Amino acid sequence: MTNNIPIIIPAYEPDNRMVELIRELKETFRGTIVVVNDGSGHQYDDYFNAVSRLGCMVLNHYTNLGKGRALKTAFNYCLDTFPNLIGCVTADSDGQHRPHDILKCIEMLDAHPEEMILGCREFGKDLPWKSLVGNRITVKVCKWVCGVSVSDTQTGLRAIPKGYMIELMNIPGERFEFETRMLIESKNKYEIREVPIETIYDSKENHQTHFDPLVDSLRIYRLFFGQLLRFALSSLSSCVVDLVLFMVFCPLFKPVFGLYYITVATVLARIISATYNYLLNYKVVFRSEKKHTSSAKRYFVLAVIQMSCSALFTTWFVTLFTSLPEVVIKIVVDTTLFIISYIIQRKMVF
Repeated sequence: MTNNIPIIIPAYEPDNRMVELIRELKETFRGTIVVVNDGSGHQYDDYFNAVSRLGCMVLNHYTNLGKGRALKTAFNYCLDTFPNLIGCVTADSDGQHRPHDILKCIEMLDAHPEEMILGCREFGKDLPWKSLVGNRITVKVCKWVCGVSVSDTQTGLRAIPKGYMIELMNIPGERFEFETRMLIESKNKYEIREVPIETIYDSKENHQTHFDPLVDSLRIYRLFFGQLLRFALSSLSSCVVDLVLFMVFCPLFKPVFGLYYITVATVLARIISATYNYLLNYKVVFRSEKKHTSSAKRYFVLAVIQMSCSALFTTWFVTLFTSLPEVVIKIVVDTTLFIISYIIQRKMVF
């Protein structure tokens, strides 16, 4: 397993903690450690020269390109260099990960080479409330919006199988949001196994982080809600298709079906718009790989149930709240059903 699972450490403007981490790793780890200098500047050359003397392979970016790009640079090097590669383990350069925890992830990947391993911290009372609340929010959002359930979405200690390294080379994301996309894109492809690791926090070190709370958080949450936004746009466009078809069918069917032309136009327009919505959700929103025989059946059953619930609950609430306009009640009911439908489609249909 000497070079089958290398350690990758992306570094931007590091300090002596990176050198100490690698020195401790070298005491027991005999494999390759790849350090990526992500455009730190010449004033940091001493640290990279020090780890090079310790036997690390140092890859250099001329300018700062971001953590995501640094990881891809290292992935490319490892995939191109080690023919018997099982995967890699990524770790941070700022002393947040203990050597024994890094080695624990290597052993877990060796035992489970088709799974992604996360070194997850336990967030206790000693953690600043901003970090604690931030992590808990992202964990909940990641679970309910994206369908990925992990206890630590922000950990940089990850063991990644070779197959996923290859896929990640073509996945967008150049900075901190790349690690979030890594979690989202693993859904239905790679099982995630968590390994508990030591939680290390120093308030002084926290001030040296290169994570921009505003810009990088916006990038991450844009990824979280991207699927939900695509779902909303898919539903909206389906409504437009339904209305346009209804308007086209009414004058066509009126001479043929008499009083029943509205029913026929409504049903036919709904069938076509529902088929359009299904294909859009399958290919664009959820990017499903399930067989159509399974997902289509569940989708259309859900569509019938959702339509029935809309009519039932709207009628019920109209009788209860007689002072409210029907359209207001319908908007509330359909919005609620929209959210429920999204969760059901994500979990059970696609």
